[in-house]
Amino acid sequence: MARYIFITGGVVSSLGKGLASAALGALLQARGFTVRLRKLDPYLNVDPGTMSPFEHGEVFVTDDGAETDLDLGHYERFTGVSARRTDSVSSGRIYSNVLEKERRGEYLGKTIQVIPHVTNEIKDFLAIGADEVDFMLCEIGGTVGDIEGLPFFEAIRQFIHERPRGECILMHLTLLPYLAASGELKTKPTQHSVKELQSIGLAPDVLVCRSEHPIPEKERAKIALFCNVRPDAVIPAYDLKTIYEAPLAYHRAGLDRAVLDAFQISPAPRPDLSKWEDVMDRLEHAEGQVNIAVVGKYTQLEDAYKSIAEALTHGGMANRVRVKADWVDSEKLEGEGAHLLDGYHGIIVPGGFGERGTEGMVTAARYAREKKVPYLGICLGMQMAVIEAARNLADMPDAGSEEFDHEAGQTRFTPVVYHLKEWVQGNYMVQRKVGDDKGGTMRLGAYTAVLTEGSRISEIYGGVTEIEDRHRHRYEVDATYRARLEDAGLCFSGMSPDGKLPEVIEYADHPWFIGVQSHPELKSKPFEPAPLFAGFVRAAMQEGRLV
Repeated sequence: MARYIFITGGVVSSLGKGLASAALGALLQARGFTVRLRKLDPYLNVDPGTMSPFEHGEVFVTDDGAETDLDLGHYERFTGVSARRTDSVSSGRIYSNVLEKERRGEYLGKTIQVIPHVTNEIKDFLAIGADEVDFMLCEIGGTVGDIEGLPFFEAIRQFIHERPRGECILMHLTLLPYLAASGELKTKPTQHSVKELQSIGLAPDVLVCRSEHPIPEKERAKIALFCNVRPDAVIPAYDLKTIYEAPLAYHRAGLDRAVLDAFQISPAPRPDLSKWEDVMDRLEHAEGQVNIAVVGKYTQLEDAYKSIAEALTHGGMANRVRVKADWVDSEKLEGEGAHLLDGYHGIIVPGGFGERGTEGMVTAARYAREKKVPYLGICLGMQMAVIEAARNLADMPDAGSEEFDHEAGQTRFTPVVYHLKEWVQGNYMVQRKVGDDKGGTMRLGAYTAVLTEGSRISEIYGGVTEIEDRHRHRYEVDATYRARLEDAGLCFSGMSPDGKLPEVIEYADHPWFIGVQSHPELKSKPFEPAPLFAGFVRAAMQEGRLV
């Protein structure tokens, strides 16, 4: 049966909590324990897939097809444990489950209340998979004191009370603000945050205190005294040069030791941190730099492409180079021209939805093809490369996507990209209509692609003829145009197992030009970079004459 670590936050960014959770999971793994990380989101985002990237950042997709919070991406990147649908839940999903049960008559006509029905639903979620791992880390989104979080904190209080003593602990992250005028760190926000927790029946066992400045021992002792925790359980968390320093930094600060002491696990196995030491060595001793243009629609908020950014970093680690990514608004290419891409060693066009900015993506694909610059098109980026080829190589000047016609309410294009109406998922056929609900209705999760033997994509993946990556899209390249496009020079080097859905395109006469319908960035890890990103960065190195 798993031991539970509940991670809550006071005045601290969500990245701070997500990063601390992921780093702690990695440290427990380094000591030989098995872990799983979960995210409880008190807010009403029933389906993150319907939220704007400008508001919510990236939507992370799991193998089993769940659209989740980007924090699950941190969990996977740090632990290598593939997230599941059951690793993320929002208050919207909890309330929806309660209503569905009530309508099925499962409550036998009782009055439905937050306590016990909503809290019981949360506790049932927490208990899923408890017998599979040594530690279950559960991060609660938001800030202690938010009205949305109260049912979750009450459920956790009950959950801890109902389990044997010593099987659950609470880790609380707070901020120690620094007042430059007086030159002092203020501990009052931390004290009040802990007091808020105590008022709802929860007491932290470990405090992680974010600070831009060193925390003097007298301040740590003061925090321990007023917050009722052991002095060695007050863990400083300072700013880092890279998030991948977090496991080593938290280990030096004693986080894993404090957690194991709280569970009275002593002696504990010594940690093997060689994997993270190698990661930092590759980051700190890079042998050159490549400059990459990421031509996207949501460049004002980098979190919208979080996994792309991290996968590029991983690709740099694999090749011992530093990757400098510039976020280029695709709409600017429409107005100012392709010269904005001059000087870059590689171009990535990532995923997105809607017509805005897509002509700039087509421009980027043409620039990369004609200038022989390494190009990686992901999801929409692959579709725009196909449209570019259709227009400029296959004599189809009005080629476009059915998505854009649906958005505009009129037919303007020859749809080389069409709305996907049916596909095979496992052992059954999935069918969709244009007017279906938007949330959770796309082709989601891990799907297999069959690769052409001898193709560049097969070579990148070590000569295999099948790969599996995660998808998130509702529009697909139309395979009926395959012969015409291949006659023009565009190779369809990866298809779905039934041969109906294009998965990979490339140019045989180009140094490195690949488009994939999937999202390989979602499975990339610092110690296991996605092959496509490692290969793309290596191609960029050759473009930059670094090899």
